[in-house]
Amino acid sequence: MQSAVNLWPLLGVAVIIAGFLLRLHPVLVVIAACLATGAAVLMPPLDLLAALGKAFVETRNLPLILLLPLAAIGLLERFGLREHAQAAISRVRSATAGRLLILYLAIREGCAAVGLTSIGGHPTMVRPLMAPMAEGAAERQAAARGAVLSDAARQRVRAMTAATDNVGLFFGEDIFVAFGAIVLMQTILRAEGIEVDPLHMALWGIPTAISAFVIHAWRLRRLDLYLAREARK
Repeated sequence: MQSAVNLWPLLGVAVIIAGFLLRLHPVLVVIAACLATGAAVLMPPLDLLAALGKAFVETRNLPLILLLPLAAIGLLERFGLREHAQAAISRVRSATAGRLLILYLAIREGCAAVGLTSIGGHPTMVRPLMAPMAEGAAERQAAARGAVLSDAARQRVRAMTAATDNVGLFFGEDIFVAFGAIVLMQTILRAEGIEVDPLHMALWGIPTAISAFVIHAWRLRRLDLYLAREARK
């Protein structure tokens, strides 16, 4: 007979979901989730406080690691990084928003496939560089037809730029043999008596990554067609 699984520790997940939906302070939400999980497993209060303190000490340098790049990017934007990137891509006559993002998708997915997931990202690459460059290409496309890029088209270009980064990272990192999800799946399968080689699992991520690249590249091609229709209007 299998013993019943205690699902009460998952109460912390529900607290996190509710806190983020209500847009409460993230730190308070995480602490409340920890307290809820600890209470669900009948963890002594002193042990719970000790666990929270240990986690804080181990990750106290994390905010510094996250804030330093953001400060550098903010300083670059203050001195016109977005404007220079937008003007530079506008001078390339053959560049379109779709072609530029297809190139970025290939680079992002290729780097993630070899474990370089830090190359790219929304705050470090999409907002300061790729989005302005894609907008510059879209504005040049519209100006070539004597039109002005509409606000709806501009927002769509920005959304597709963010989506390109997400797709490239998500499907590219599945090919990397040391990716955490692959190690997790191997551990779960091993616990069930199924031995699977991590390299074999990573290789099976290649067809999915190729399919994702083709599908999203087709979507980016449709983005160029959409921008052309908007310019004709």
